[in-house]
Amino acid sequence: MAHIAFHALSVGGGVLAISQLPGLGGDYQGDLEDIREWQPSIVLTLVTSGELADFGAETLGSEIRARAARWEHLPITDFGVPDATFEAAWPDVAEKVLMALKGGGRVLVHCKGGCGRSGMVALRLMMEAGEHIEEALGHLRAVRPCAIETDAQYEWAQKGRRRKLPRPGGLHCS
Repeated sequence: MAHIAFHALSVGGGVLAISQLPGLGGDYQGDLEDIREWQPSIVLTLVTSGELADFGAETLGSEIRARAARWEHLPITDFGVPDATFEAAWPDVAEKVLMALKGGGRVLVHCKGGCGRSGMVALRLMMEAGEHIEEALGHLRAVRPCAIETDAQYEWAQKGRRRKLPRPGGLHCS
């Protein structure tokens, strides 16, 4: 069986990777073990609940948490862009991801095939970490040529803006 591939690049002091849905290649448990060994601090799942069910991955969230990683589920329809529910959750999730990267952590973003939705969100995170969009897209496509599949995905990604985040472990004031 083929193992899951992590298409990784350095972002904001950490490592950001995109991949396909665990189990898509036929070895769900093997892919989960590969993820555990890769040691992400956060796994961001972009597939819908229906896709998780279609591919026998309904327990993905609890499986990821059992492997000592945070799991965030922000579903986007295949070939789609984020809806209002995603947009409402995005600022908090993006802040957590960017803090993990800034602290030298690893973050895994996946959709079904590891191209369109994953590429769109990875590009947005790269921009929010301070990269210029064309340079970021070049870096992303150097490791995953299929990243970003539609004009609408590219347009959503380019809405990203650089975030000023507190230092990891720094004081947070409300």
